[in-house]
Amino acid sequence: MERPSKIEYYLNIAREVASRSTCLCFHCGAIIVKDDQIISTGYNGAPRGTLDCIERGICLRRKLNVPSGQRYELCRSVHAEQNAIINAARAGVSLLGGDMYLYGYRVYENKKEPTDIFPCFICKKMIINAGLNKTICVTKDGKHKVFEIEKWIKEWQEKDMIDDKEIYKTEY
Repeated sequence: MERPSKIEYYLNIAREVASRSTCLCFHCGAIIVKDDQIISTGYNGAPRGTLDCIERGICLRRKLNVPSGQRYELCRSVHAEQNAIINAARAGVSLLGGDMYLYGYRVYENKKEPTDIFPCFICKKMIINAGLNKTICVTKDGKHKVFEIEKWIKEWQEKDMIDDKEIYKTEY
């Protein structure tokens, strides 16, 4: 029997959290770990007490033919990263010095398709302000990528923050 590494262990838990998603297109799970203890979780889904896409049976962004990664304000869901941060705040838990693990997959005709998962621009800003140290993201090949939050900050100090290669795939 092979024991999973800590990163694999936490990403596997994030995968299970993602299974709670209420998005018709994309499932994402986030967990925040501090001192080797899970302190918060979140998945992408509609705000508490509101109707989600599964209940409505329709994705507004799909209906309007909005390309993936654009016009997030039209999405009913709160991102997994945001929900993990919000859930910690609701419980009065400090995130300072913690690490976030992200797992995501696309959903097509009830099939799960692995994908690269990286925080969007808005989530990156929240992760920075929450005081997290690292974000560990699963990639579509089943591996992972580790982002040091201090490096994001330094990059954004040296360049404009919209030069973000992971989000925009380009630089000025």
